[in-house]
Amino acid sequence: MPRKLLLPYKSVFSHFRAPRGLPDSLAMNAARSGYRVFSANSTAACTELAKRITERLGAELGKSVVYQETNGETRVEIKESVRGQDIFIIQTIPRDVNTAVMELLIMAYALKTSCARNIIGVIPYFPYSKQSKMRKRGSIVCKLLASMLAKAGLTHIITMDLHQKEIQGFFSFPVDNLRASPFLLQYIQEEIPDYRNAVIVAKSPDAAKRAQSYAERLRLGLAVIHGEAQCTEQDMDDGRHSPPMVKNATVHPGLELPLMMAKEKPPITVVGDVGGRIAIIVDDIIDDVESFVAAAEILKERGAYKIFVMATHGLLSADAPRLIEESSIDEVVVTNTVPHEVQKLQCPKIKTVDISLILSEAIRRIHNGESMAYLFRNITVDD
Repeated sequence: MPRKLLLPYKSVFSHFRAPRGLPDSLAMNAARSGYRVFSANSTAACTELAKRITERLGAELGKSVVYQETNGETRVEIKESVRGQDIFIIQTIPRDVNTAVMELLIMAYALKTSCARNIIGVIPYFPYSKQSKMRKRGSIVCKLLASMLAKAGLTHIITMDLHQKEIQGFFSFPVDNLRASPFLLQYIQEEIPDYRNAVIVAKSPDAAKRAQSYAERLRLGLAVIHGEAQCTEQDMDDGRHSPPMVKNATVHPGLELPLMMAKEKPPITVVGDVGGRIAIIVDDIIDDVESFVAAAEILKERGAYKIFVMATHGLLSADAPRLIEESSIDEVVVTNTVPHEVQKLQCPKIKTVDISLILSEAIRRIHNGESMAYLFRNITVDD
């Protein structure tokens, strides 16, 4: 016998059953109201991912207009009714980050005031995620942005590979932090013929957990670069010495503490054997590529004969394409969470992996009220 639909309270429909031969999930889907998918970006290059997602869903992109007025203000116009519907806003982040953030906020607020039932932001690369820790007298900008999105009307977020997983705690609503690693692992297996002779490399000790995850899944060796050439976020002043110490301050004799020795990095070393191997450097973001280029030079000196760089988000700022083209790196593989078609034209070494499949499946499951556990299979806390 088909199961009864679960309703929050008894009503005249409390004995309604799914039609004979119709699965309960389809009956439940039919009972739910519709959904629409909108793109919050005003640039054509950034709507490509939205088009790929809607094609996989078999839906049309919602009718809206997003543009910049002559005075620089952002204007959003929703061209169809969204009352009582689940609305998904896809927003990729181009180089003009602040404009993209305002487009997302204004569109979410426009949908909220148009009586949309739920407003879900699909933000594959979450902006300001590097500013998630206090630096001297700065601010945790990522938390500020999370509060702004909630105030604008968002009720849920789908994102991918947050720079720090703890960012999820900044939000007052659910956040699904998807992973791109299955697609990048598949690329390694299918596009690197002799990947069995590879070693996974972390360009700094901070990236060791991610590299270990890749190495264990591919049954490959692991190498870590450590030394004076690296400059990580943890080396930055985090405000614990602010306000500055007062000279000639009197200290109670009983409160004298041992002096903490200053950090001094050892000469650069590669922990692990890369000689005669393919080196695959993995990370979550490629923005300024100087550290990746330096790591590639070191690995080349240690005997690696091919060097790949793989990451989820390819921001590739400033002169990144030129530096990659002139470096020892053979290939840079990133996903299409961030538009980078211009950079690909400047540097043929940049390759793209499409992740629209997992985003479209997340949208479908959230709208239909299905479990998201399928999208997190075999993912551990450290991944």
